[in-house]
Amino acid sequence: MSGREYTVVIRTLGKAGSKYQQELDSICSQTLPPKEIIVYLAEGYDIPEETCGRERYVYVKKGMVSQRALKYEEVQTEWILFLDDDVYLPENAVETLFREIEEADADVISPSVFSNHKATLKHKVLTAMTGKELPLPSKSRWGYKVLPTGGFAFNNNPIKPYYISQTNAGPCFLCRKQDFLRIDYKYESWLEQTMYALPDDQVMFYKMYLRGLKQLTSFDSGIVHLDAGTTMAASQDKLNKLIYSEYHNKLVFWHRFIYQSGAHKLSAVPFVYAYTVQAIKYGLKALMGSKDGWNAFSRGVYDALSYIGSEEYKRLPAVKR
Repeated sequence: MSGREYTVVIRTLGKAGSKYQQELDSICSQTLPPKEIIVYLAEGYDIPEETCGRERYVYVKKGMVSQRALKYEEVQTEWILFLDDDVYLPENAVETLFREIEEADADVISPSVFSNHKATLKHKVLTAMTGKELPLPSKSRWGYKVLPTGGFAFNNNPIKPYYISQTNAGPCFLCRKQDFLRIDYKYESWLEQTMYALPDDQVMFYKMYLRGLKQLTSFDSGIVHLDAGTTMAASQDKLNKLIYSEYHNKLVFWHRFIYQSGAHKLSAVPFVYAYTVQAIKYGLKALMGSKDGWNAFSRGVYDALSYIGSEEYKRLPAVKR
């Protein structure tokens, strides 16, 4: 490693308020301060009032992928600390990330900010049965691993400071600028065809893994995701859009990154199982009179299959290890 000089880049709509201020203050309080703070603000949005006096703004196209899949021509350092606008970093957080990435001779590191291992037993059982999330034993070498269903597995009892991973949480991660550019994230803008771009984090990190980047999950950085904008109002319309987006995008993700890449042999079997479980769930609800979920799920699957068969999809560069 040629040094610890880094630039902070933040994607935002400028609406995180006090949580954005907490983030800026925590960045400026780091024992290892950044060379610069560059904020990539969506076009048409006002520069927020919150400030720490060091940040500068660059307007870019709006979107979870668009505001991250950039050339970063403004960045003059080898390393970049990527942030959403609602992350708190203890004063030694960046030093911790650098120390761990150096110890493991890794390329990418992200803190565990969603703590899947702390979920209730009921949640773990239900998500395991549906193929979405699967607990791994504490002796596993993995922090997070992508499943052939398109879901992910997580270390259920992490006892080490960090683990190698195939995927991570996207609100915060540290890597070299040149390594990030290697993944050509711009080609995953298909995620923005739906209202919600999920699973954009998994797409990005798993693409890093397939491109040969060694990534870590840190469990002792103390970094916290303050979650300024991901809580959804409980309207049926938003719920339907979320269901549609999830099953549309996960089908495309599975086909593009698992099935086509050959990362998991016979992956069609567990994937079909996982989607059949969801079809049964929403189908039973439809029989009971609640058809919204079934309509959103089935439309998402149909449109994803149509997209996979399109010329636009076929023109995307293949992703293989």
